[in-house]
Parts: sequence; C-alpha cells; structure tokens
Amino acid sequence: MKVRNFTIIAHIDHGKSTLADRFIEISGAIRPEKHQEQLLDSMDLEREKGITIKMHPVRLNMGEYIFHLIDTPGHVDFSYEVSRSLAAVEGAILLVDASQGVEAQTISNLYLALEQDLEIIPVINKIDLPNADIEGTAKQLRELLGNVKPVLISAKTGQGVPELIERIIKDIPPPRILSDEPLCLVFDAVWDDHRGAIPFVRVFGGEIKKGDRIEFVSSSEVFEVLEVGYILPPKRFVPAEKLRAGDVGYIVANIRDIRSARVGDTIRLEGSKVPPLPGYKEPKPMVWAGIYPINNEDYNLLAKAIERLKLNDSAITVSPAYSPALGPGFKCGFLGLLHLEIVKERLRREFNVDVVITTPTVEYKVIHRDGREEIITNPTDFPDYYEKAFEPYVKLQILTPPDYIGPIMQMVISRRGKQVGFHYLGGKVVIMEFEIPLSEILYDFFDTLKSISRGYASMDYELIGWREGDLVRLDILLNGEKVDAFGVVVPREKAYYVGRRLVEKLRELIPRQLFEVNIQAAISKRVIAKERIPPIRKDVTAKCYGGDVTRKRKLLEKQKEGKKKLKQIGKVEVPQEAFMALLSSEKVKEND
Repeated sequence: MKVRNFTIIAHIDHGKSTLADRFIEISGAIRPEKHQEQLLDSMDLEREKGITIKMHPVRLNMGEYIFHLIDTPGHVDFSYEVSRSLAAVEGAILLVDASQGVEAQTISNLYLALEQDLEIIPVINKIDLPNADIEGTAKQLRELLGNVKPVLISAKTGQGVPELIERIIKDIPPPRILSDEPLCLVFDAVWDDHRGAIPFVRVFGGEIKKGDRIEFVSSSEVFEVLEVGYILPPKRFVPAEKLRAGDVGYIVANIRDIRSARVGDTIRLEGSKVPPLPGYKEPKPMVWAGIYPINNEDYNLLAKAIERLKLNDSAITVSPAYSPALGPGFKCGFLGLLHLEIVKERLRREFNVDVVITTPTVEYKVIHRDGREEIITNPTDFPDYYEKAFEPYVKLQILTPPDYIGPIMQMVISRRGKQVGFHYLGGKVVIMEFEIPLSEILYDFFDTLKSISRGYASMDYELIGWREGDLVRLDILLNGEKVDAFGVVVPREKAYYVGRRLVEKLRELIPRQLFEVNIQAAISKRVIAKERIPPIRKDVTAKCYGGDVTRKRKLLEKQKEGKKKLKQIGKVEVPQEAFMALLSSEKVKEND
C-alpha cells in the first residue's frame, strides 16, 4: 500500500476537526448513522469549547493509498503538541478560515512546519460563508509562501475536499526511511487501566512486532512488545501483525509508568546502536499555580485525581505544597492559562473535585548575595533582598486590522512591552512584534486585546529567555498575619497600584467580623496600602433612656475594651468564596 503521512495545522477554530470529519466520512471508516461532529475531539470539554485539546492520530484507507492523519490543537498553549506531530509526518495542510484570514497561530505553526522541512499545502476553508474573503486570504498566503495556489474548500459541506485529497497524494512525498533497523519516534502516549501506557509511534526504520524487546533511549528501560497495531477512528485500537517503516501506530508493552513513554523519545531494539532521532525536548511549564481542595477532607480525593490526570497529561508538573490559609494541596506547572483551565475543568467533571486555584505566576531566577542561583516558582519564596532578579520574556506577535494599531500599541507598552517589529500582510492586516515579560500577558491580556480590537486581533508568543528586572514580593497581611496564598511578585514601580487594588478587593470580599480587620499590602516590612473593615457593633446604649452621659460612655468604653481583646485572640476567617473570587476569576489589573 502507498502511504501518506500528514497533519492539519491552523489557528484555533479554523475548522481542523471538521476537515478531519470529512476525511473520515470519505474513507468510510465510520458508518453514516454513527457519525457525529468533531469525531476526533473525544472530550466533552473539546466539544463544548469547539477546540482540540489532545491530538489524535488516525489511519484512513483511501483506496490504494493509506492516510495517516494527525489532528492537532490550535491554541498557543499547545504549540508543543503541534511540534510533536510535525516531527512524525512529511506534509502539512495549512488551513486558513476565509472569513478570518491569516491569524497569529497560523504563522507560528507554519514556521514550525518549515523548520521540519515539510511539504505545505495551503487550504482556504469556509468558502461557503457570506463574509468569506477568498481573494484577500489567498493574497496573504502568497505573501507568506510565495506563488502558491491554495485549495478552496468548505469542510462543513465537503465542497473541494476530493480535490484536496488529490493534492495530498500528488504533493506530499512518501514516508522517510532513516534506518534499516527498527527505529520509532514516540509522539504521544495514552493511559489504559488494564494495559498501562500505550505510546503512539511513527516508525522510521525496520519493523516492530509482537515479542520484540524494545528500549526507550532516554531512560534505557527495556520492555517486551505484547501488541502492535493501528489507530482507526474514533480511537479504535486494531491489532496488526507488525508495524513497518512509514507506519503510524501504537505499541502495547506493559509499561506501568507513563513517564517511561516520554514524548519525543526514540524506541529501538534492545542492544541496538542506531543513533536516536534528534530535535525533541520535554514540554516546559510556562505558568505555575497552587491547586487546593475547597474542603481539606477532600485532599486524598484530589491527590488521586491529579495522579490519574498525570497519566493522560504528561505536560503537567506536580509537587506537594502546603498553605497555612488553604491547607494541603499541590504546586502545578502548566503550558499556559488555557491548559490550567482545562485541568481545573477536568478535575471537576471527570473526578468530581472542586478546587481553589491560586494566582497564576511564572518562574523567576534569583541570584542571592552569596552568589547562589535559585529558580522561584512560588511567590512566597521570593527573597526580600537579592543581588539580581530575572524574569522570563516572550516575543509577542499580534495580527490586527490597521484600525486598532494605536490602542493595541498603547496597551502593550503600558505592560512593559517594547516594540521590535511592524509590517503589513496583504494590506488588510498588520503584524506587530513586541518583547514583553511573560507575567504581563498572563492575566487578562488576551481578553483586553480582543475587547479593544472588537475580536479581530489574534496573538501568539514564544519564550526568548531571561531579562533582569527590579522585582519585589508583595505580601497581603490580615491583622498583621501574612496570607501566603495572596502573595505576588511584581515590578517595583507597579507595586503600589497592585497592592491598592488587592486590599480594596479584599475589603469587598471579607465579611465583617466581631472585631476590626486591618488589610495591608506590604513590601518586606513596609506597608504600602491599607484598608480597614470596621467591626460589627451591637448598640449597647439602646437600653439607656435618658440619664447621665457618663453611663453611656462607660458602656461604650467597655465594648471598646472587649473588641480590643477580641482582636488579639480572634482569627480572621477568609471565606473560600473570597479566595475563589480573588484567585480564580479576578484579574489583577496593574494599570488602573
């Protein structure tokens, strides 16, 4: 059989999963009565949001040709998953929505594909929409790729898809063979309760069959192959006699720890000296946050849920943590804010665990006065005094219509961004490039960008390294006691604005107590902002009808002494609703 291995890459919501549906329909892999929309998006969350979260490889029989198709995520958080799929294929369909045009992630994914030297087939989708700008989108693609002829399709109706299949057969080269001996690339892995970790592989040489003893190069672990096979839609594992060079399939080898099947690792036969495949890295967390159960009794339930989640999501980094305010929990690293939101939703839906998530933060690098270098992932660990502090910077690319250049530029510069590039793409779109601290785009940056551009702007970013900054740890104190869950690291010049906003918000969220509550924002031991919640007072003079004023004064003084004593022994109870409102949904706006 002749084989074609390819992937679909695009910006989020440009129709990747819908196009995959049409390929599956044409191949006849699913009976028409069993077909459903977004067939490869198996999670409920993927269907609700209309996005792809986990990538899905499938094998499709197209007559005399076999297609190995990998549907990839489009969101910036999952660009590493896209790079994994690109390493396993020879070609890529670059899908662009005719009504939206080229967007930020389109360009980012295109560069990833060009780095892998893949054959690119440009495709314009949604040509059936009334507001489709086919000519304008084609002009943008020509500016990016040179003199190319895009395929015009409507993935929803199937128009143009047969012509696209012909282009795939004609333009995408046959699979690369890199070795005569067995050589496989692990590009994904899933967990099965009965069979353990099942790596998805692309075979680059030789053949893998039942009974072979295979070695994972990075860990040097050896396993015996129990089963090999192909993945048919919708995620059906079909055993095969062997996997040949050029095939995409799965291997069952009784692997009891998913960390053994590392994504990007090379599989070869035990004792083989074939050099491993190059260019793969472990996914690196960009955002850190604490996850705590709403009720401390649910800690064991949360621990089990996170352990199970890690089996299917190798990108999440987890370590135990303890907060005096929130109790026992976990410090977790995520690929981005969408990844964090997905993990939170999956914990709630799949494992029925409600959690509080602390303010997302980034890693900081600190050089202490004694020359020690330390990576800080928790704001409470950030020192008061240091020699130098560094924060991660990203190269931010924003695509927008020219009408919104001014407001976007103003917004980015107000968040410590520095413009490094500016050019037009096809006359209707401007590409702006900035260097900006990662922490500045964490909170409400994307929402603000969409708001000021009326939804037209799109963004993408990539990490470019560490930059020195004048950073301080901002602590929140309730009646003199530090609440570590509210601690944040901010630039010194913005500390007052952030502190003022935090204490004002807490004043609204914390209910009145029987004693006075002082809310303070402090840098080291210096208080920079303060709010006061007055105590609940009983009207102790209500029973006094007339009489000497000294009697009333005596009662008020007695009440005052009682409140003073209460303040010394009383503990401020911060309700979980306050934590959730401030940490989970409140966006700390630093530029009010």
